Amino acid sequence: MRSRAALAPLCSVLLAALWPGTARATNCSGITSTCINDDTLWPHAGPARFVAVGSTETVAADQLSFGLVTSYLSRPIVLHPLSPGGGAPLVIFAVDDQVNTTFAWSYGVSDRLELDLVLPLTLGQSGLGLSPVTGGYGLHDTATRDMRFGSTYALVPRARDVPSQQIAWSLAARFEVSAPTGDDDQFAGEHVGVLIPGLSSEVRYDRFFGGAEVGARIRPITDLQGARIGSQIVAALGVGANLLSRNLLSVAAEAWALPTLAEQETVDFLPQSNRYVITPNGHYITPAEWQVSARSAPIHGGDLSFQISGGGGIPLDSETAITVPRFRFTLGVRWAPHAPN
Repeated sequence: MRSRAALAPLCSVLLAALWPGTARATNCSGITSTCINDDTLWPHAGPARFVAVGSTETVAADQLSFGLVTSYLSRPIVLHPLSPGGGAPLVIFAVDDQVNTTFAWSYGVSDRLELDLVLPLTLGQSGLGLSPVTGGYGLHDTATRDMRFGSTYALVPRARDVPSQQIAWSLAARFEVSAPTGDDDQFAGEHVGVLIPGLSSEVRYDRFFGGAEVGARIRPITDLQGARIGSQIVAALGVGANLLSRNLLSVAAEAWALPTLAEQETVDFLPQSNRYVITPNGHYITPAEWQVSARSAPIHGGDLSFQISGGGGIPLDSETAITVPRFRFTLGVRWAPHAPN
């Protein structure tokens, strides 16, 4: 009976995250939906050497970790709607400047399994939203964003001490769910849950290290002026080196891309009938970014770390894909007691 009682709250959260009926009153249909998460950087909870590439390390058994990742991004959503009179397209900075902070907690169930909880918030932002198109006001100064929860399991645990001339390899699997708890009228949340499976791998040799992550973000399609965000593949890759011993200083470069499986559309205005015509155009977008970072973990055997990074969008498309910022700067601090060898 106790086990069933303990599972009841978890089942309620899962149903709330996945069942489309939990969507709020915001209209997420049509071609002017704000039910899009404009920030594609979803930091993982627990230990991390990169900003976006998931780590293979997990939190030690019966230990609790905490992370705080703050990111400033510029113009992740810029719209070019057609003028109602058939003139030249307008330029709308729907989301102009934005500062997001992610609170991340992990609990080590064992030395190979951790439970994760991530709570992102928008601390400040500016932008017109969809007010030039639909009327009303611009964005609010702050917003809540979709929470995420899940677990990480070390399939091949990461060894802490490896001889300098030996290659070490590790692998971890994670499964997360993004719940629709954010303000979906502020480009801060989605109207249904998102399933996020993934695999992370790391390799080390001497003072050099690399990481890769593959996964998916599985969701229904949302339309915004011909741009369509649906299910996406997640691909991230990073390389770095320890410049100083004892984790005093390391540098890294990484990139991540989100090939979108939804075909994009072209929106045309017909003055004679005073209506818009929407047709598929055979184009697919791939939001992508790069970052370079510096990290220091000088005390407690590397359990406490500080990281600063900066970067911007990667132009993989003829036009900047929606949700790709001009540039991004990130500052993070983590307390993550590592699992032993």
